Amino acid sequence: MGKVETVISILKREYQRWNAPVIEFMAQNGDEPFKILVSTILSLRTRDEITLKASKNLFRVVNSPEDILKLSQEELERLIYPVGFYRNKAKMLKEIAKDLIKSYGGKVPDSLEELLSLKGVGRKTANLVLSAGYGKPAICVDTHVHRISNRLGWIKTKNPQETEFELMKMVPKKYWKDINRLLVAFGQTICKPVKPKCDICPIIEHCEVSGYGNIQRG
Repeated sequence: MGKVETVISILKREYQRWNAPVIEFMAQNGDEPFKILVSTILSLRTRDEITLKASKNLFRVVNSPEDILKLSQEELERLIYPVGFYRNKAKMLKEIAKDLIKSYGGKVPDSLEELLSLKGVGRKTANLVLSAGYGKPAICVDTHVHRISNRLGWIKTKNPQETEFELMKMVPKKYWKDINRLLVAFGQTICKPVKPKCDICPIIEHCEVSGYGNIQRG
């Protein structure tokens, strides 16, 4: 078993032990592409806890693009507040809902190209919809995935898009859809940006970044 596969195997075993927001995110949205799309839009530049709360509020009254268009701009803003840039995101959700109805019969498309054609949808959001919503092989790279894959020494990249393409080269395709949930949960609870908890890290022996294995964190 290769280095990357070994790490993924360990993280899969440890995943459910962590009280990570991403675990609640996945449980809340299940494999519903529409909910994953909307929640990921809300999550941009917003703390995970706030995103979860706003998503819960919104999905009490919204289950489809048609439901979004039934709401006024002010009602939609009130439901998703206090996510970052909530006014702009409310407008974005309205435009996405219109596009989904007009071009896709109200259904979230299941191809990268079509998802990227929706206003405000970038590669991170599109790949998460594909992997978590449709179970397709896609690597969603957010700040956690970018940081941790570089910190582990798997790759050396400058931005999330570079990270996505490099991971696609080295990670077996059967694991692509697991990368995001595993590394995000790991990053939210153990391998944090500041003061990573190396003393309780289950994959410390596989971390190639010099010095991290000797740091004791609380």
